[in-house]
Amino acid sequence: MLAAMSEPTETRKQRAARRAGEFPPVPEPLPRPVLDSHTHLDITVSEAGVPPQPQADGDPGVVPVEDPVAVAVAVAASVGVDRLVQVGVDIASSRWGADVADKHPAVLATVALHPNEAPRLPDLDEALREIEALAARDRVRGIGETGMDFFRTGEEGRAVQEESFRAHIAIAKRYGKALVVHDRDAHADVLRILDDEGAPDTVVLHCFSGDADFARECVRRGYLLSFAGTVTFGSAVALREAAALTPVEQILVETDAPYLTPMPHRGRPNASYLIPLTVRSLAGTTGTDLDELCAAVSATGDRAFGPW
Repeated sequence: MLAAMSEPTETRKQRAARRAGEFPPVPEPLPRPVLDSHTHLDITVSEAGVPPQPQADGDPGVVPVEDPVAVAVAVAASVGVDRLVQVGVDIASSRWGADVADKHPAVLATVALHPNEAPRLPDLDEALREIEALAARDRVRGIGETGMDFFRTGEEGRAVQEESFRAHIAIAKRYGKALVVHDRDAHADVLRILDDEGAPDTVVLHCFSGDADFARECVRRGYLLSFAGTVTFGSAVALREAAALTPVEQILVETDAPYLTPMPHRGRPNASYLIPLTVRSLAGTTGTDLDELCAAVSATGDRAFGPW
């Protein structure tokens, strides 16, 4: 007994590392269906695999996975997340997403060159032509994620980021598609460029990361604010303040899977079936009835991207 007690115990950091590859358990379903407005199924499947499959009583076990996307869609639907927006970040993922949306009725796609991708391209104009060709497809309903990122790209790449962002805005307007904006540490520049170019009818601030003042500017312009699992983090006080002042009809919810897993599972792989955790957190933050919030998010998703 004494010898056993003297053995070193597993630290919290070690436990977190051990669980890093495990999807969290399936949460309680939502009272009404909602959508995941921003997910990366390709990255999720390749880096984390497939989430736990729903099983009926007496089910002998997990069935073989022949189509990982179908499994991800089914698990999400089991908790009330019945629609997904698969987001492109480069030519390959944009093509993949457009093809997946053609195959799966629950999935729509967006296409774009991520702002951190644009400065690395040998021929930005050619890449933009390929994005525009994909934008014409029926089940491609958004242009993004595009925008500005001052966290990973330094001064030397920002002119190309801005050129790419302006080109994506023009594509979204030509095809009447939603513009899905990536904004990291670049709030003022994102607003400046949108104001300069004239924003499309629908602008979605993906993984909204601003404070209350930035939220007011976005709300005033009629933009949609999409909140990810970050809004559940204990340190995200300013983000919750931003959510609290956003009209419910301008709120979307997303995973950005496999990243930004909501509490209490931060650090583990994310997937669309975990949206209920973020929705419930937002209901508390905004003081909105859960059923009402689900209905509003669903309607806003259809208005932005639908019909599916």
